[in-house]
Amino acid sequence: MGSQTWSIVLFCYNEEKTIAPVYQATLNLLKEKVTVGFEIIVVDDGSTDHSVNEIHKLQHQFPSHTKVVLHPKNLGIGRALRSGYTNAQYENVCCIPADGQFDVNELIPFLNFDSDTFISFYRVENLQYTSFRNVLSFFNKKINSFFLSIRLKDVNWVKVYKRREIKSFEWKLNSSLLESELCAKLLAKGNKVIEVESVFHPRQAGVSKGASFKIFNMALKETLLLILVMFIFKRKLK
Repeated sequence: MGSQTWSIVLFCYNEEKTIAPVYQATLNLLKEKVTVGFEIIVVDDGSTDHSVNEIHKLQHQFPSHTKVVLHPKNLGIGRALRSGYTNAQYENVCCIPADGQFDVNELIPFLNFDSDTFISFYRVENLQYTSFRNVLSFFNKKINSFFLSIRLKDVNWVKVYKRREIKSFEWKLNSSLLESELCAKLLAKGNKVIEVESVFHPRQAGVSKGASFKIFNMALKETLLLILVMFIFKRKLK
């Protein structure tokens, strides 16, 4: 049983078919395994399908466990992650996509873990990514390693952080590279990382939101910003 408290964020964009079962699996896990406080924060990033209706049903059915954040328009995964992390109130914080491709039961061995530590799940292979997205992932990993001293197997998959640790510094980025910023700053502060192999499950509904050239251009700009941010951050730590 877990004696540490948990905030699990489900971030959603047009996942009307999967948000309810992912929520239910998350709630079942928390009710069964966490003996103290927990919450589920559902962040909808401007869905244009019936996702918001499904989210309101869940909020009405489980009001004591559910916090809802609705973006009026699609702002991107970085903003969705920011909303989730900002609204979390408990010790351990984890953001999970609402598409069902991560099994929340993979969290069970890590319901309690040491302070100054974070959990980084990684996918061994990802056959569902397009060639373009795989190229982006490859260059992202190289940049992370060379410029940011992040040598994680998969910086873009599910993480579990200590809320106190990620709230100890300011977040500068707004794109999906927010995760790279958090990991880089935690590692620079001396946090330990536990890397855990994860299964990347096939989608049961909906379509992948995938990388686009617009996202690529934003990521490129924010990569340059992140290199500068980390240079300043590390100097302040000295």
